[in-house]
Amino acid sequence: MARRHALIIALLAAAGMVAGCNEKGEQKAAGGNGAAAAQETPVSVVTMKQRELPFTARLPGRAVAFQTAEIRPQVSGVVTSVAFKEGGTVSKGELLYQIEDRSYSAALAQSQAAVAKAQAAVPTAETNLARYQRLVNSGATQIEYENAKVTLLQAKADVESAQAALRSAEINLDYTKIRAPFDGIASATGINVGNVVTANQTTSMMTLRQINPIYIQLTESSTNLLKLERMLASGDLKGSPKDAVIRLTLEDGNEYDHTGTLDMSEMAVSETTGTFNIRAVFENPNRRILPGMYVRATVEIGRETGYLIPQRAATRDARGKLTAQFVSAENTVEVRTFEDARTSNNSWLVTKGIKDGDKLIVDGFQWIGPGAKVKPTEVQIDEDGLVMEQTAQAAPAAPAAAN
Repeated sequence: MARRHALIIALLAAAGMVAGCNEKGEQKAAGGNGAAAAQETPVSVVTMKQRELPFTARLPGRAVAFQTAEIRPQVSGVVTSVAFKEGGTVSKGELLYQIEDRSYSAALAQSQAAVAKAQAAVPTAETNLARYQRLVNSGATQIEYENAKVTLLQAKADVESAQAALRSAEINLDYTKIRAPFDGIASATGINVGNVVTANQTTSMMTLRQINPIYIQLTESSTNLLKLERMLASGDLKGSPKDAVIRLTLEDGNEYDHTGTLDMSEMAVSETTGTFNIRAVFENPNRRILPGMYVRATVEIGRETGYLIPQRAATRDARGKLTAQFVSAENTVEVRTFEDARTSNNSWLVTKGIKDGDKLIVDGFQWIGPGAKVKPTEVQIDEDGLVMEQTAQAAPAAPAAAN
């Protein structure tokens, strides 16, 4: 009987141990599920949707004057006046320099007298010709008549020669007043009153630049040119380079408040750099852009259908390929690589590897990796690629360190 009681007590103890183990297992499982839930990292996402987007290229450039003229004298003499303000604005036809003109005025008067003298000989030659013409068959010889014709022709030629010399004298006198060939900004002068200048000297007197409008010289690679031509030929890109809209970012990082248009492109590629030059023209009424300034241009060439990936959401892998992180249907992170990505304003434009409804991670991806569990929150991105509105909660911060 004693042995039976001992066996019963042993069985009851074993049953209690099994129940205790089951209870601990359930508690452990429950704790594991809670840990898994706690490991879901909050991330901000945007839902991708295909649309027609601007195709842009970012190019470096330099400002160049619209027109430049190095002013040199066309006659020799002593400079008697410098009529412009250095660094100031001058108008077309405005006087810049005055060269001593007394000798040129005298030459003009002499030419005028020579014209009058030549013109005075013409009536006499005409009278003699008429008289010999009447007498050619009654006393005057044919030779005398022919000589009278020649004399008249010579008199008229002398008039024309004298008039040509007069025009030359007038031009030389006018050249003593050096005028601005176009509206522009005057440089510092290298000539002062009293200096002697010579016709067509190699040293310029000053430089005149027109900077409204102003040219921007841009540089693009020949590889990108070939890509652009291929896209236009295939119809993937809608638009034409001649209709391109160009925006500038100045040296201080601010956007220029005027858009420009393409003016020309060189039909040659540099043998040393593999680039070709593009010239754009911009209005410059306030002279914010000066020749020699460095700028960056955003050229909108046409429109292409695709998806936008904000620059904040993209990185480059070891091969230099564009990558971005997306949320899968199971709320895990997946990394996608895009072989062909092009710029579109402040974002990347891709045409493959994305479909409507895909969720792109734009914030919080710094703390996660492929396959990680995430808790996505829908947000919106503004034109600068910044989060502008969230529909559920604030943008996630860095996860706290585990104790």
